[in-house]
Amino acid sequence: MSEPVAAVAVTGATGRLGSRVAQRLATMGVRQRLLVRDLARAPRLPGADPVRASYTEPDAVREALRGVPVVLMVSASGSQTRVAQHRTFAEAAAAAGVQQLVYVSFFGAAPDCTFTHGREHWATEQHIRSAGMGFTFVRDNFYADLLPSFAGEDGVIRGPAGSGCVSAVAEDDVADAVTAILLDPSGHAGATYSLTGPEALSLDAVAAILSRELHRPVRYVDESVEQAYASRAGLGAPEWQLQAWVSTYTAIANGELSAVTDDVPHLTGHPATTLAELLRSGRSAY
Repeated sequence: MSEPVAAVAVTGATGRLGSRVAQRLATMGVRQRLLVRDLARAPRLPGADPVRASYTEPDAVREALRGVPVVLMVSASGSQTRVAQHRTFAEAAAAAGVQQLVYVSFFGAAPDCTFTHGREHWATEQHIRSAGMGFTFVRDNFYADLLPSFAGEDGVIRGPAGSGCVSAVAEDDVADAVTAILLDPSGHAGATYSLTGPEALSLDAVAAILSRELHRPVRYVDESVEQAYASRAGLGAPEWQLQAWVSTYTAIANGELSAVTDDVPHLTGHPATTLAELLRSGRSAY
């Protein structure tokens, strides 16, 4: 008797978001195929078959996705080749006969958005559209889980965000939303969702919440763009990465990340998690 065909393929299953989605699907009894770069690190979940295939290996991707109708595509790690990797994967998925690609993009993705990685996500969305598959785009804002790491060892958040606000979203909320989409993919075909937290916070407000919930002093110091580049110049990072770091803050300053949507409660059936609730619960992904 042959094994049942996987209903969903999940990429990034060894990462923070992909692993959360895979665990949720396994709990619900969904048969899935987990695409990983290292089989030794693949999670062992009921009904889940790990397969080795990276975004840079189109033949392996085609073979891994053959017969799977729906795929969750978690974006690759930041690099100068990320868009090319995404294009290779999308084309291989289409060639394998994938019917719908659910892509984890970025809030406000556009060809001219301030956050440099947001432009890469927009380019990926265009490649997916042109590949001929059905699609759903999940544009999440910065992860609230990541905000504590904005503070240095001295407890200071430094960056050129001014008084701008960010509606950061909890990674567990994103995982819940993505899982809901994967459980009913046809009901979300062609949709673009913008996932945010329930409130837009300035970095002064973020610092105050971190101070209260982490029981250590955290404060925000506004930098100029020039100061931001200078303060990070000695870290040995390439120019593209420096631009991404700095544009994290300038995108906030420009107001591009401040909108609050109801897409998380709409998809999940529960309210979006506040930063304070996330820290208090100990559920942060970082």
